[in-house]
Amino acid sequence: MTTELRVLDAAEWDAWYGTLELAFGGVPESPEERRLWQDLTEHERSIGVWDGESCVGTAGAFTFRMSVPGGAIVPTAGVTMVSVAATHRRRGILSSMMRRQLDDVRAWGEPLAVLTASEPEIYGRFGYGIATYQTRATIDTTRVRLTVPEGTDEVVLRQADPAKAAAAREAVYARLVPRRPGMLARRPEWERLPLLDPEGERGGASPQHCVLAERDGEVIGYALYAIKPEWSHTGSDGAVVLKDLGALDPAAEAALWRFLCSIDLTSSVRFHSRPVDDAWQHLVSDIRRCSPTQKDSMHLRLVEVGAALEARTYQAPVDVVFEVEDAFCPWNEGRWRLTGDAKGAVCVCTDEAADLSLSVRELGAAYLGGTSLVSLAAAGRVRELRDGALVEASVAFGSPVAPWLPHGF
Repeated sequence: MTTELRVLDAAEWDAWYGTLELAFGGVPESPEERRLWQDLTEHERSIGVWDGESCVGTAGAFTFRMSVPGGAIVPTAGVTMVSVAATHRRRGILSSMMRRQLDDVRAWGEPLAVLTASEPEIYGRFGYGIATYQTRATIDTTRVRLTVPEGTDEVVLRQADPAKAAAAREAVYARLVPRRPGMLARRPEWERLPLLDPEGERGGASPQHCVLAERDGEVIGYALYAIKPEWSHTGSDGAVVLKDLGALDPAAEAALWRFLCSIDLTSSVRFHSRPVDDAWQHLVSDIRRCSPTQKDSMHLRLVEVGAALEARTYQAPVDVVFEVEDAFCPWNEGRWRLTGDAKGAVCVCTDEAADLSLSVRELGAAYLGGTSLVSLAAAGRVRELRDGALVEASVAFGSPVAPWLPHGF
């Protein structure tokens, strides 16, 4: 049985996407969700594997620009819609798609590739490392109180229609992107994603609501949320389900959290994806009553080691030679000398003796500053070859703000 890997033709999208749906359980998506992803699919950057007339493998790559430490917005391939038909597993189809895709990404001149993984163990063998984590929690608002900073009372909150407020929210979001590594600058049409609210996926919650935070008539923050009404014999026990929140200063952020924690007929605020250093953790009176947990979020790969390491800045001076292992993308193999600081960096191939030895997967995990090279070394995944090099590089690679992926793709 032979298969053919080829670029997706727009006329093949339904069959291609149907293969993806089946691989993820076969539950049909809502018409509005399917329409959105059809509109967002970049056919020339998508590939399929075909066995005769049947599509048996799918993969795509969105054209993204992502913030990195130092605030630069770097061209990045957003790997997406990856699947292999259950009838065609263990035949090298996934490897062939990853091979073609990384070759394409390199040809497009994008030094980074990122993805979210349905199963974390899949993509390490292709050089992806876990670069960001997300926090989920349920704030028990019957027992937890918030202490807010000065100026919070001066922030005005206004209820708004989510769709009509989209432009104001996107303006706030755009200003937040360079402040935190891992955030994606939204291209046209992507403003539709936060508005996606299929009734079948609400789990008994209300349609989406929006509240805007303003100061002197300027929008400085927003929250998208829903209310899930629940009642028991003792009374109301509803939940606020937070979808998205962004704010330009501490007072606006605190005003939004205080609002969410004080909505009538609710006793909790639930969310599943916030930064690991998010401000709410320092506003609440009892973090234990919030039950925070973390999980992996964005997996990142350096497609071009030199260009990727030059694209970001470093929070301390660094001059280190990496011995990089990358069997899947051999153009990255070898020694790379990185010199840089908070103003910029240069990374070039070298014959000098190596200071640190690691694979491209570890570089991907550490790239945005959310995972330290020291912690990876403690697991045996980074080897120090020059005394002091590990701490020097680990400090330099760090970020004062935890990286975070604000939404899936």
